[in-house]
Amino acid sequence: MNYVLFDESRRKNLLPLTFMRPVADIRFGILTIRQKWEKYLNVKTSTLTEKYLAEKYPVIKSESNIIINGAICPNDALVAEVNKLKPGFALIKNETIIAMCLNEEDFKAQSNAIEEIETNVDFLEIVNTWDIFARNALAIKDDYLLLTANRKSQPIPSHCFAISPENIFIEEGAEILASTLNAKDGPIYIGKNAIVMEGSNLRGPLAVCDNATVKMGAKIYGGTTIGPHSKVGGEINNSVIFGYSNKAHDGFMGHSVIAEWCNIGADTNTSNLKNTYDNVKLWNYADETFVETNQQFCGLIMGDHTKCGINTMFNTGTVVGVSVNVFGSGFQRNFIPSFKWGGVAGLQTFNPKKAIEIARGMYKRRDLEFTDADSRLLEAVYNLTHEYRKI
Repeated sequence: MNYVLFDESRRKNLLPLTFMRPVADIRFGILTIRQKWEKYLNVKTSTLTEKYLAEKYPVIKSESNIIINGAICPNDALVAEVNKLKPGFALIKNETIIAMCLNEEDFKAQSNAIEEIETNVDFLEIVNTWDIFARNALAIKDDYLLLTANRKSQPIPSHCFAISPENIFIEEGAEILASTLNAKDGPIYIGKNAIVMEGSNLRGPLAVCDNATVKMGAKIYGGTTIGPHSKVGGEINNSVIFGYSNKAHDGFMGHSVIAEWCNIGADTNTSNLKNTYDNVKLWNYADETFVETNQQFCGLIMGDHTKCGINTMFNTGTVVGVSVNVFGSGFQRNFIPSFKWGGVAGLQTFNPKKAIEIARGMYKRRDLEFTDADSRLLEAVYNLTHEYRKI
């Protein structure tokens, strides 16, 4: 059986995080949604997504295909029902398609002649950008059980202070130095070759993924994921960093989502609570306006390849697009379109050739290749976001 993860209409609600990736490649919990499905199914998946993403994320079709909603997270019960699907049938819940089984002909024709099977299985899913941090604690707990089942953790170093050590899992090669780990309220997962420097205070549920670094004296609260190869310091609460992004210095970040290849300048602070204690409204690309989140706590949503200077201040409920460079004093606008350069004093369009040059340099620092396909992807996002730069 061939498995394909597909994007549907909600991907617009998840912009700017889905400008550079399919929905399934959003990190939610310890793993991306794709990694969750691949671990449950023990297969490699491909993606049915937007045309401009298809070069980097091509779809693979076969005689027998199960296509799965990339915004929905698997669990044992759901996987069992998905795998029971026969050609021409779809698994749904509350009018949301979870999965469909299609032969090659129906897949190519994208036939609508399909019978629906309603499920009563509960599962985690993401519908809006704020769901990523709001439900991240639950996703961490699920992934922790998936990744650690029938496995033994590396020992907790004697110079660390651990509360509920039975809820702490340390992968091979990880280094934790003279820090506190409080897993009373949820598990703490430390990935392969991750480093937690001395004096750090960690509270679960928390994931420090492979090759991530927690700088000295960091304070990291529950519901937080530090993605692979990211570096963090200061104070972080209930936030998700996808990977290859840095918030390496002092400053507060709460209830936020940071995509890949971002850099947060020293002493940058993110407001996550309004002085009035009202629920936060957030820019939504699908509606092209600010929408109600029903969240009292909501900080910063930041797209890929975006940077901010030292002492940057972000308002409660701020959305910043792809490849933005933000700097200057005062609170920034709470919606900054992609490929903008500047701050409170004014914003100018950021030359995409320069953006690509910077991205190539960042990849090189991590011994990675920024390919022609990566370059074309950034150019495509620049063209897609032209109208927003007029706002």
